[in-house]
Amino acid sequence: MKIEKNRVSSKIGTPFLNFIDKLILTIIIFLVIIFVFFPMVSVISKSFIVDGEFTLDIYKSLLNKNIILLKNSLFVAILTTIISTVLSIAVSIYISFTNSKYKKILTTILMLTMISPPFVSSLAYISLFGRRGFITHNILGFTANTYGWQGIVAMQSLGFTSLNALMLIGVINGIDKSLFNSSLDLGGNSSYTITKILIPLMRPGIIVVGLLTFVRSLADFSTPIIIGGSFNVLATQAYLNVVAYSDLPMAAAISILLFIPAIIAFILYRIFLKDSNIITGTNFREESDETILRIEGFFPRLLQIISYLFLTMMILQYLSIFISAMTKQRFGTMYFTFDNIKESKNYISGSFLRSILYSLITGVVGSIIGFLISYYLEIRKIKGMKIIDFISTMPYIIPGTFFGLGYILAFNKYPLELTGTGLIVILNCIFKQLPLPTKASSAVISQINPQVTEACKDLGAHDLYILKDVITPMSKSAFLISFVNNFTATMTTIGSIIFLVYPGKKLATLVMFDAIQSGKYRIGSVIACMLILITLVVNIIFSKFLLEEKNVY
Repeated sequence: MKIEKNRVSSKIGTPFLNFIDKLILTIIIFLVIIFVFFPMVSVISKSFIVDGEFTLDIYKSLLNKNIILLKNSLFVAILTTIISTVLSIAVSIYISFTNSKYKKILTTILMLTMISPPFVSSLAYISLFGRRGFITHNILGFTANTYGWQGIVAMQSLGFTSLNALMLIGVINGIDKSLFNSSLDLGGNSSYTITKILIPLMRPGIIVVGLLTFVRSLADFSTPIIIGGSFNVLATQAYLNVVAYSDLPMAAAISILLFIPAIIAFILYRIFLKDSNIITGTNFREESDETILRIEGFFPRLLQIISYLFLTMMILQYLSIFISAMTKQRFGTMYFTFDNIKESKNYISGSFLRSILYSLITGVVGSIIGFLISYYLEIRKIKGMKIIDFISTMPYIIPGTFFGLGYILAFNKYPLELTGTGLIVILNCIFKQLPLPTKASSAVISQINPQVTEACKDLGAHDLYILKDVITPMSKSAFLISFVNNFTATMTTIGSIIFLVYPGKKLATLVMFDAIQSGKYRIGSVIACMLILITLVVNIIFSKFLLEEKNVY
């Protein structure tokens, strides 16, 4: 009798569950189209349509008046790409093959730089090399104008190297280590093995790192604004056209100009990412405590020197920020004080709570949306989900100003009049960061054995029950990774939300940006320290949960 009741309830419940399943899928597709695709289209149309008519006048004016800015942007981006790529190659190789005791310390330093606001390096540059900088003024005893393209290139190169190095470390970890042993067994030394075997095998990863660095440099407007001086670039001009001149069509055109090389780089990125499968070894075996390649000989020593110089600069950079937050100068003498922290209260009242709240919402909601996109793509293999996945990936390569401007243009009138609200900021953060949880979830979900879900279906389980009882428990690590990434990115973001936040509702990073722009560097240092500390604590807590989760499985 009970079996019959269960069968009847199952038949009744199945149409309802199918409806819920289709509703969830429809909502996910709708959200991606409305909050990712629609803002992009709005920016493109704004640059071509003026007063309801199609025109190319904006682009003609842009190319005539701002060609020097385009040259400046390309000049800085190319130099930054070369320097950052070389640094990241050296650092990644050295960390991958150095003593395991030092490897953890060096990797921790790299990870620390990943949880900082994007223009912390600019703040450190001012503290160390500005007109009253610790090194230029206090130690060397001269006051020089150190602002310009040199500072932009230096700080972008240092700022981008950490992520690049971590990506290349992942590439090196995927290489079949027996290739190195074979080279050494045949008489090749460490220098030969690194230059002739390791670096060529890293080539797809190096190209990807270079392309991403080029795109990030083009899209960076905060570093040139803070330390560029009279040297201007396109990303800065796009920002000024919105904030200072209210010229949205010109800002849209500049954003499109920045978007073109970004999309070309993204296409090349996808091509080389496929090629990178060549470098992974099928006979991978774990390394012993003894390193395979020893840091000896001219070339490995050169990599070591470059790595230590980079790491020294990073340590010096963060020390300068912490010291700046806790010190003042009187009659040329530096002394420790808590006055900077007291003064910063007037600047940060409410902004940190708002930042934490927005980051928590973005972390949770963004992780759920990214997980569901990956589920329907990897497990259900729904037709058209590859297109949705591609659209959801686009914010990763879109310049922040482009995406922020898109939200101004798309959501300033009925029926989605969101400008001036906290909701538009949260939505922008969720969908700007969407590629992170989507890719993290796909990486975990794709590892689930298809036979598990097939067995559940054979036993009569509905897809939603499989999602709830099987896929979700097996993907907790992906959710934790996504949450940490989204929380960190939202706490430290500025590019895409700088146009969306109203003066009374600013986030901590924007308050820090304003303080630095107005010359209150010590206040900016205090805010930077607080941002780093909060983000670091959250990362440590959730990393602990993540490690416990891995131990359970």
